[in-house]
Amino acid sequence: MPVEKSVSSLNGIHYFAEGWKLVRLPGIRRYVIIPLLVNILLLGGAFIWLFHRLGQWIPQLMAHIPDWLQWLSYLLWPLSVISIVLVFSYFFSTIANLIAAPFCGLLAEQLEGRLTGKPLPDSGWVAMFKDIPRIMKREMQKLGYYLPRALGLLLLYFIPGFGQTVAPVLWFLFSAWMLSIQYCDYPFDNHKVSFQQMRHALRRHKSANMQFGALVSLFTMIPILNMAIMPVAVCGATAMWVDRYRQHNGRH
Repeated sequence: MPVEKSVSSLNGIHYFAEGWKLVRLPGIRRYVIIPLLVNILLLGGAFIWLFHRLGQWIPQLMAHIPDWLQWLSYLLWPLSVISIVLVFSYFFSTIANLIAAPFCGLLAEQLEGRLTGKPLPDSGWVAMFKDIPRIMKREMQKLGYYLPRALGLLLLYFIPGFGQTVAPVLWFLFSAWMLSIQYCDYPFDNHKVSFQQMRHALRRHKSANMQFGALVSLFTMIPILNMAIMPVAVCGATAMWVDRYRQHNGRH
């Protein structure tokens, strides 16, 4: 891992790329299997269904555009497609993360021990199963933070013209922030750092976290690659935790 003095120069792009390397480490790969399978089954199946439906949904959505904005249809059509894929990919990745949360936490735990040489005292499969109620409570906290903000953004889509042009940009930025929270939360939660404290810590490095979350969001929309993104993002976020946050928030 990079030395302390160079950590401030590392951005979210670095940690995203690091995730692709760390996910293949010997001894770590076995903890990747379950999150990977959940993602393949859920996201893979969902995207196959979505692409069969897009041809029906897009004309219906474009029919709501007033006549005086029809000249913008060449721009609004791709934005509508992007909007649907963004909302759809984040929705199903949220469900996948909810199902795989205990195993993602275990992956983050084992990778942190590998990177630091200091495994957590209550690590392993048995501790993970004991922790499932607490982990699910944490996931509900994330949903409680996400849902009201997401509903507010979705309402923008009902504003003709303005909603279809502005909402996709705002949704992408919001998704980037939420995915950063989603994946960085696994190592924070392993150290029993509260959800509120975790959000404050991430805001101090918001630029790097937004870069990381934006790349995760982009890859979540790309068929085939999106099936591997969950364990990759967990590994990248854990590397970021070790470099940036563990010293002041971890249980040593």
